Amino acid sequence: MKIIAVGKNYAEHALEFDGTMGKPDAPMIFMKPDSSILKNGKHFYLPDWLGRIDYEAEIVVRINKLGRSIPERFAHRYYDAVTVGIDFTARDMQRRLIEKGAPWELSKGFDCSAVLGEFRPIDGFDIKNIEFSLDINGTTVQRGNSAEMLFSVDEVIAYVSRFCTLKTGDLIFTGTPAGVSEVKVGDRLKGFLGDEKVLEFQVR
Repeated sequence: MKIIAVGKNYAEHALEFDGTMGKPDAPMIFMKPDSSILKNGKHFYLPDWLGRIDYEAEIVVRINKLGRSIPERFAHRYYDAVTVGIDFTARDMQRRLIEKGAPWELSKGFDCSAVLGEFRPIDGFDIKNIEFSLDINGTTVQRGNSAEMLFSVDEVIAYVSRFCTLKTGDLIFTGTPAGVSEVKVGDRLKGFLGDEKVLEFQVR
């Protein structure tokens, strides 16, 4: 299975990250290995040797059938569930690599850097209007809505499937809104779809 992720898919996050504004010509796509998955509420053990680790809360969709070169108008047929996930990022490492013009996937793809909440059937949601949020230690630190994405879920699926075949079980992390910051030992993170908690774990 593949973990496909979208970078800078919310305008306010792009602004806080590197000061860019506007919608690019195409989604910024990167991938995380399957070894990066952390689920079932297991603890996230902070890899302090990587320097600063930032949380990025995102809507995650699960692919439910084989698809290649999927037209955008049919993309909704290719996913069946949604949750909240955390795309952990080794920010110091990422910035160093970006400054060198080097690939930065390792700063995104280290072990346990893709945290998954409990999936919910997509039938219960309007994919173009899903509210989600992240609380840390009882305080809301990120809040977003899929309506604010620069590239919608269906646009991302249509774009990615031109390059690589999507398979059952693949995951798409759809980008994070503003509010990204550093995670610390002892933090308890809770992710919500609307008012429903679907993610909870602790940093050790």
